[in-house]
Amino acid sequence: MILKRSSAALLGLALLVPLHGQTPLRVAAAADLEPVLPPILEQFRQATGIHAEATYQASAMLTTQIMNGAPFDLFLSADLSYPKRLIDAGLAAATSSAGSSEPITYAKGTLVLWARKDSLLPPPSLDLLRNPMLKRLAIANPERAPYGRAAVAALTKLKLYDALRPRLATAENIAQAAQFVDSGNADAGLISLTSALTTHMAASGNYFVIPSDLYPPIEHGAVIVAKTKQRTAANKLLEYLLSPPVQAQLAKRGLAPVH
Repeated sequence: MILKRSSAALLGLALLVPLHGQTPLRVAAAADLEPVLPPILEQFRQATGIHAEATYQASAMLTTQIMNGAPFDLFLSADLSYPKRLIDAGLAAATSSAGSSEPITYAKGTLVLWARKDSLLPPPSLDLLRNPMLKRLAIANPERAPYGRAAVAALTKLKLYDALRPRLATAENIAQAAQFVDSGNADAGLISLTSALTTHMAASGNYFVIPSDLYPPIEHGAVIVAKTKQRTAANKLLEYLLSPPVQAQLAKRGLAPVH
């Protein structure tokens, strides 16, 4: 009887083990990917059987975590400088070609000015940035988030940065910047198009696309973390992101395709 119970218990434990015996693929993902990546990862799982889990934070914070040994397999940054830093430190491998020292570009971001529809201010435009009634402008931290750097670059080129600097509400990442303005803690926000196109933000606000010549390109770069034990799976996910159908999905959700 005891033997039968033990066998049953062992069988029960076996059923709890994933069918593929696979550790989830851990993806360090820039915060602007949070509205975009989850359905793509689910489609990837259905297509390949590979389960991937993403952690969304500012690109600089994810870089620091990888440098400190965080067990990520793939890093999807919102710019090229952070993954390049990891390559230079020997902590990540370029994925575009053997021997390449450059991250692979998988998408390009767009900066927009967003405000709530119930705002007493005029609709989003460059003129709104000059409106004295604009008391709080949300941006991502320019020291940690590529979209924050793009926002500062745009304001500087418009010669508005010095005037607006005391009125900036600085968030940890681009997702939090969107939360600031959506919640009313800021009158408007310089956020990612990926955030502006979410169902909630599209329903509650309007956006204006900041001209691309006002800030450096927000090129999103990917690298495989050197210590990964799932290099093949990480490569498959990156290839999936670069496939034409997924690039088309990214475009609909606010990330310009790379080809």
